[in-house]
Amino acid sequence: MKKFILILTLFIVTEFISAYTTQNYTVDESKFVIHKMNPQKGKLKLYWKDPKGKIFGSLGSLKKSLESNDEILVFAMNGGMYNKDQSPQGLCILKGKTIAKIDRNTKGYGNFYLQPNGIFHIDKDGKALITQTTNFKTNSNIDYATQSGPMLLINGAYHPKLTKGSANLHIRNGVGILPTGEVLFAMSKEKINFFDLATLFKQNGCINALYLDGFVSKTYLPVSNWIQLDGKFGVIIAETK
Repeated sequence: MKKFILILTLFIVTEFISAYTTQNYTVDESKFVIHKMNPQKGKLKLYWKDPKGKIFGSLGSLKKSLESNDEILVFAMNGGMYNKDQSPQGLCILKGKTIAKIDRNTKGYGNFYLQPNGIFHIDKDGKALITQTTNFKTNSNIDYATQSGPMLLINGAYHPKLTKGSANLHIRNGVGILPTGEVLFAMSKEKINFFDLATLFKQNGCINALYLDGFVSKTYLPVSNWIQLDGKFGVIIAETK
């Protein structure tokens, strides 16, 4: 009996210490490219193909196309996973039109299917949200949407399958929603694990955050002297003026 009580006590203490260290765990923000914006004041959209039907693919191609229409690219990063032909993996809505259907498969392989996954979407009034795929309902007010996975933060808590100290390291990018309604984008400058990416969003006050993609990730943010114009991906998230 005494042995059982000792083991139980050690377990409780260990869990308490683990919870405390996780709660107070932070990451060095200098190791990330970070962009915060208000989608109801700025122009935030998702892009995939140019007016001629050619996939942008790279941030440089998008920048060139926008400039030809007298638009200035303020910020851009790859906006989710894609198939071999660079078509969106999972739900994609552009200008209110569904380009790719929602993927509700819960038993697929890879990061996309690490449940729960989610959807980043922007309503026609400029409000941005991140919704778990299982809770998502399509409606006519959605202007843009991209599906990816896993969720990083769910109602302020870490995704249950993320592991602190994991050796699964890659360049990673994601998006989070702040209590103010502002959107926070972040990409690591070096290889990190999911837990550290989630922590970046958590320590900045995000309630929900979604992983976008991994080693292919690129970001264009000249105000932070971070200019990556290459890449070969599908949907791109961008702010313009």
